[in-house]
Amino acid sequence: MWRIVATDNPLVTDVNAHLLLGKGKMVRPTLLLLASRVDGAAEPRATTLGAVAELIHLATLVHDDAVDHSVMRRGRPTINALFSHQVSVIMGDFLYSRALSELVRLGDMAPLAVFTAASNALTLGEMRQLAALDALAFSEHDYDTLIESKTASLFAAACEVGSLCGAERYRGALTRFGQRLGMAFQVADDLLDYTEAQETTGKPTGLDLREHKVTLPLIAALRTMSPAARRRVDTLFADPTPEDGLIAEVVEIVREEGGLEYARRRGEDFAQEAEEALAELPSSPYRNSLGEAIGYVMDRRS
Repeated sequence: MWRIVATDNPLVTDVNAHLLLGKGKMVRPTLLLLASRVDGAAEPRATTLGAVAELIHLATLVHDDAVDHSVMRRGRPTINALFSHQVSVIMGDFLYSRALSELVRLGDMAPLAVFTAASNALTLGEMRQLAALDALAFSEHDYDTLIESKTASLFAAACEVGSLCGAERYRGALTRFGQRLGMAFQVADDLLDYTEAQETTGKPTGLDLREHKVTLPLIAALRTMSPAARRRVDTLFADPTPEDGLIAEVVEIVREEGGLEYARRRGEDFAQEAEEALAELPSSPYRNSLGEAIGYVMDRRS
C-alpha cells in the first residue's frame, strides 16, 4: 500500500501517513488472500491486489467522512477534521486513482474489470443514498439495494479477484460468498449502532440516528410502532441536532418493536447463505478460515 500511494508531494505524504498508520482490520485483503489459496498455491500478484482492495475501501471511507462532515473514525481524527474538507475530497480521488493505476500497471484486464465495476457500484450507492428525499420512506428493498452497492460489492470483488489468483474454477462460489458476507457485515454494523455502548455513558452510540440515517432496525420497527412512537421518530428526524435523550428514546422504541431482533435474523440469513457458498470449495485451512470470517462478522463488537 505504501508503495502504491508513494509521492513526492509533502501534503499527500502527510495525509497518507495518517491514513495508513491508522489502518483497520484489513478484512477485504484478508478475504482476497484466503480466496486465492483455496485451490492450492496463490499467484504472487495476490498481495498487490489485496493492497488495491484495501486502498479502494480506504477511498470510500475518506469520501464518506467528507460527505458526512465526520470528525472521528476508529477513535482518530478524520482527514476532514485534521486537514480540511477539500483535502478529504481530493485524497479520496487520489486513493481511487492510485489503486486503479496499479491495476493498469499489472496489465491484467480481469481484476481491473472486477474492481472498476465494484467502484462504480460504490459510487452509485452513495448517490442513491444522497438522492433519498424522505429518509423515513426508505424501504427494506431500498436498504438491501444500498448495502449491496456500498458494502457487499467490494467484499464480492475481493473474493472474486482472489479466485483469479489461483482458484478460478471456484470464482462463482467465492463471489457469492463475498457478496453474502458483505451483506451480513453491513447488517451487523448497523446493529452495532443500536447495541454498542459508549464508554462514557454506557448507552448506545446512536450515531446513525444522529445523522438521520435509516437502517434495517428502524425500517423494521416503523412497520409496527404506535402513532405516538412514530411522532418521536419524526421529531428526531426533523431536528438537525437531536439531543442524546431523544436518540436514546428512539433506540429503545426500535428495541421494543423488535427491530433489532428482525435485523439480527436477516443478518443470520445472509451469513447462512455465505456458508452455503463455501460448501462448494474443497476442504482446506483456507476454506476453514473463510468460514471463521462469518463468525467474526456476526460476533464482532466494534
